[in-house]
Amino acid sequence: MRINFSHILIICTLFITSCAKPVANFIIKEADKVVPAKVIFQNNSKKADRYEWTFGDGKKSTDSLPLHEYRRSGNYTITLKAYKGNKMSETKQQIAVNAPLECMIEIETEYGTMLAVLSNATPKHRDNIIKLADEGYYDDLIFHRIINDFMIQGGDPNSRNAPQGQPLGSGGPDYQLPAEFVDTLVHQKGALAAARTNNPKKESSGSQFYIVQGKKWTATQLNSIEAQKGIHYTAEQRKAYMEIGGTPFLDQEYTVFGHIIKGLDVIDKIAELQKDGSDRPIKDVKMKIKVIK
Repeated sequence: MRINFSHILIICTLFITSCAKPVANFIIKEADKVVPAKVIFQNNSKKADRYEWTFGDGKKSTDSLPLHEYRRSGNYTITLKAYKGNKMSETKQQIAVNAPLECMIEIETEYGTMLAVLSNATPKHRDNIIKLADEGYYDDLIFHRIINDFMIQGGDPNSRNAPQGQPLGSGGPDYQLPAEFVDTLVHQKGALAAARTNNPKKESSGSQFYIVQGKKWTATQLNSIEAQKGIHYTAEQRKAYMEIGGTPFLDQEYTVFGHIIKGLDVIDKIAELQKDGSDRPIKDVKMKIKVIK
């Protein structure tokens, strides 16, 4: 009897291939070391047809090449499981993510998320909003006042579940914050500033804030504001007002305590919404503020 060795070779090859165990392997291709830290992975696994990633922060992915962002500092163990049929291989790596040098917050809305840096030059305002955010004070409050080409305002605790037509803008904790005017912090687009009542000391609301949208200004207009207020803008500040925009007439009147570094487009989206006669959006724009640690 003649033996067909070619058939045997094909059968053996199929058997070996079907029984081959996948090999899980990856490298961290690119990673920011400070939160919010974006991490890009290069998947070097072999003989796998599906994957399961766990990132150590409670999040998972089944993408072959996931992009993950860490929102808290710490040491994380990344686990990759590579599957082929009912066979599995696993590998792990650790990554250390550091806290930011400056305090940061995220302001989440349905129109996007804004990332803001809080200034160390205004410690009372910085510490206050961090405390309130950690307590969940801002959860589900709304931006109750929006004016296109000017600003969007929120932080009134009375705005939570407030029906349309209810007057808003006077709520807050039972304290005010002393003004912290800093020459390096101006009302350019994206500035995070404290709202206030009309009081002689220009003390800030304990919770209400606004985010500047503003408009672009000419050199002549800025010269006029400098003369009126007795201030002097740096070349960088003048450039920001002329190319990005802002509300320079509010400088030294309201405390600026941070600025948006990501999500400027979110300000525009909210500012352009339809609103009522009290400048409140017809459809509530809820917020949630998280501290980046």
